[in-house]
This record gives sequence, C-alpha cells and structure tokens, in this order.
Amino acid sequence: MFQKEFEDIRPYYDSEINAALNRLTSYPQFKNILHFLYPESEHSKIINLINNIHTALDLQTKFMRKLVIDVVEKTSTNFTVTGLKNISPEKPYLFISNHRDIILDSAILQAVLNKNNFPTTEITFGSNLMSNPLIIDFGKANRMFKVNRGGNPREILKNSQILSAYIRHTITEKKVSVWIAQRNGRTKNGDDKTEAALLKMLNMSGKHSINENFNELNIVPVTISYEIEPCCIEKVNEVYISQTQKYIKKSGEDIASIIKGLTEQKGEINLAFGKQIVINNLQINVNEIVKELSSKIDNTIYSNYKFFKNNYIAFDLLNNSSEYPSFYNKNDMNKFIEYKENIVNKIKGNKIEISDIFLNIYAKPIINWNQ
Repeated sequence: MFQKEFEDIRPYYDSEINAALNRLTSYPQFKNILHFLYPESEHSKIINLINNIHTALDLQTKFMRKLVIDVVEKTSTNFTVTGLKNISPEKPYLFISNHRDIILDSAILQAVLNKNNFPTTEITFGSNLMSNPLIIDFGKANRMFKVNRGGNPREILKNSQILSAYIRHTITEKKVSVWIAQRNGRTKNGDDKTEAALLKMLNMSGKHSINENFNELNIVPVTISYEIEPCCIEKVNEVYISQTQKYIKKSGEDIASIIKGLTEQKGEINLAFGKQIVINNLQINVNEIVKELSSKIDNTIYSNYKFFKNNYIAFDLLNNSSEYPSFYNKNDMNKFIEYKENIVNKIKGNKIEISDIFLNIYAKPIINWNQ
C-alpha cells in the first residue's frame, strides 16, 4: 500500500552503499572521528577499506562493529551485556529501547548483535537529524530509516501511518528486526517512559485484533545504562530552559551532541535484553491495551537497568536520605558532588533548580524501579 511512500524513509539499498561511503570518507567531520579513534598512519587504510565496501552487512561487519567497540573501549571503563539468551537469531524483533545517546544506544546494539552472530536491525532516526549530508549517508548506509517529525495534523497522521506500515512490513515480511526508542528523542530528565503515541502509531498498520497486532511485532524491551550520562550538561540546560520557555536548538547542536556522545567518557556501560512481551488481553479497547503494553515495557526496562554508584548517590542527595550508603563511600560521594557542581556552575540560572534537574537524571531510574 505504501511502497512509494517508503522511498522517502527507507535505508540505502546495497546498490547505493558504495557511492554513499565514498562520500562519507570525504567529509571533514568523519576525518575528525578518525583522528579521535585511530593513529594517523591508519587513516588511509581505513578509508580504503570503507571505500571498497558494497553492502550494509559488510559495512557493519568489517568497519562499524570495530568502530563501536573501539569507541566503547576508549570512552568506558567496562562494558557488559545481559539477556542475549532471551532472543533468537532466527526471529525478527521490534527492540523498544530507552534512549540516552543519539547514536550509541542503537550502535552498541548493532555491534553486540553482529559480534554474537545475530542479524542486525534497521534503526529509526529522526528527520531533524537527517539534515546534514554526513549524517544522512552514515545513517542510511547503516540501515537507518527516517522518522518524519513535525507538520500539520494531516501530515503527522500520514507520516505515522507510513512509519507504522514500514515497521510492520520490515518485521513481518522482510523478516528484519527494528530498533526504536520508547519516546520521541532522548530522555533528558532521566525518566525512561514509553510514550502512548508510539504504541498507537505501531497499531495503525495492524490488520488483526489489537493484541495480535502488537504480538506479531515480537516486542523485546532493551535497556542501555551509562554510569556517566552522555551529554549531561546539555540535557540539564535544556530541561531547565524548557521549564519557562520553548527550547530552541542552535544550528549544529545535534551534530555536536552526536560527536560528544561518541567521544566523551561514559564510565561503565551495560546493555540488557528483556524477554519478549506477549499481550494476552483480549479487550478491544486500544487505550487499555496500550496502557498494559506500556507498563510491561517500562517495568522490563526499569528491572534491567544497571545501577551505578552515581545513581545511588544522586538518590540519597536528592531525597536528603541515607538509603543506599552501602553502595558507595565518602570518596565516591565527594567525586560525584564535584562532578555535579562542575556542571551546575556552567549553567546560568537558579542553582538549586539546576542541581535538582541534574540529580533527577541519575536518581530517576532508581525511583522508577522502586515504584
């Protein structure tokens, strides 16, 4: 029904990959990433490798997997994966994930799947990010498809219908998995909540009962946990400004966030696969089914979140409590407070409010898990 409309949002076909990669290696920002990760003596060899890749699978196997692993090794102190036993390489899934970093959340998933001999996924990517030629070529060559955002109510409805149809087509007919964030854009305040609008969009293309429509997508919640929040200062600043006025992004802000997310230190990282969610509720009320599914996704994400010292310290500071002192010592507390003050002092405004926003980013996973 929507095959023509898919043309606007689909990833590159393999026949388009090589030309895109030859463009990609010529961009200055790409060369900046190479300078960060690899000695200059390696650059020509890497560029030659990329320029001779002709399929998305080869790109992910020969280059992207190593790139992501190198980023993780360079910017984290430890990386762990849990729950791989919950999925099968023979089955396509809709991986619904919490979203903390523009690129890394899905990139880490792809590297883990590829390394463990699972098929990689197609990946949703906001149209607001597909405005830079480097990001377009990088994204579409890496099996990213566009989520059109904005527009009038009629355009929003049509775009949602096309997106829903494409996701269902990819999973049920192409037999390819899809990664999608549980909400529109990154979580800025630490509160990982699945948006009802996302689930209603997914149901639009279904041809069966509501529960069957969701069940045929093979939904698996995925949790990504970072010890140090990616782009934390930018998130705190945006949340603070948004309390009193509409936050307007500066030109190049998204690209800067992508690069910073790739290059800044993250401490420990954990990726967790939950169990596939099955809806047995036979009610025909879409709102009730969406509420049940949203709750199941959220609870799985919360239960699989890996808590670090920063989370426990932030919870106790935010609540003026001593509920979790067994998980950290005085030195840990002092380091975290110094880190907090460094961020808070760089943002103009009410320091108490800014501090609370910062603490919530780290404390909210524990708050949600306790509820």
